[in-house]
Amino acid sequence: MALTVSDVDRFEASRPRLEAIAYRLLGSASEAEDAVQETYLRWQAADADQIEVPEAWLTRVLTNLCLNQLASARARRETYVGQWLPEPLLAGDPMLGPADTAEQRESVSYAVLALLERLSPNERAVYVLREAFDYRHREIAEILDITEAASQQIFHRAKKHVADGKARTEIDEAAARRVVEEFLAAATSGRTEPLVRLLTQDAVSIGDGGGKVPARAKAFEGALAVAKFMRGLFKPGKAKRDLVGGSAEIYATTANGDPAVVAVVDGQVVGVMCLAVTDEGIAAFRNQVNPDKLERATRRWAAADHGEPLLIAF
Repeated sequence: MALTVSDVDRFEASRPRLEAIAYRLLGSASEAEDAVQETYLRWQAADADQIEVPEAWLTRVLTNLCLNQLASARARRETYVGQWLPEPLLAGDPMLGPADTAEQRESVSYAVLALLERLSPNERAVYVLREAFDYRHREIAEILDITEAASQQIFHRAKKHVADGKARTEIDEAAARRVVEEFLAAATSGRTEPLVRLLTQDAVSIGDGGGKVPARAKAFEGALAVAKFMRGLFKPGKAKRDLVGGSAEIYATTANGDPAVVAVVDGQVVGVMCLAVTDEGIAAFRNQVNPDKLERATRRWAAADHGEPLLIAF
């Protein structure tokens, strides 16, 4: 059926919320956009006059599309080359969604998105809808076609799984920049000791190259191993310049609310390193260098002024 102008406007008003839900469920901005577009096609084919609560209908359709996508994604990730990490979203990206509460901000942090990969599709859906978007269990039960009691049980189980991950310290943008600046100063000092002092003893570094950019298949574990890797990463070398297409401008920003290092070559984002910070120090580096997962970051980067880089690397 042809949509009226009002029907289209209603969908567009829901689009930001739908994209934010889909991103949290899928960990991929491009897949989230596809899921929302498919939801629009379902909306276009439906009889809008027969839908009592359009927002609820759209959320149900989108969530179930994402659940189907998650099932196939799990199969694809079994053959994924190296480590799989979510697609990072830079500061100000509307797909980050609501950020009014600590729970909402945490639900889209890079660390939590990585932890959500451990959950079943239903656990992930219940956690996202409840924790990030404050849906009531009765509403979640209707969306997922389960009982309200089941929704409550799934949520408590999912929340425990996420809480079992390393605690993250929430910091503002100014503090995030200071963390990045301190880290870069240590990483470019040519010495390991300053880096070790910034890290937790069980710090890890994980890289996602998707088979397109070299990235270690196994995570670096322990403060000393991570510090040595970071020292080498920021050591100048022709091979690194050739790999990324030139010298990289290095900036401090936030991605998914976490302190982040962004590497840019000729206007193209070639790497986003998210830092998980705890009270004890930097606990994890999650490094996204897969070019397929940096396209949105590049578009967002080009649309804003970021000032002068902190340094020129490689």
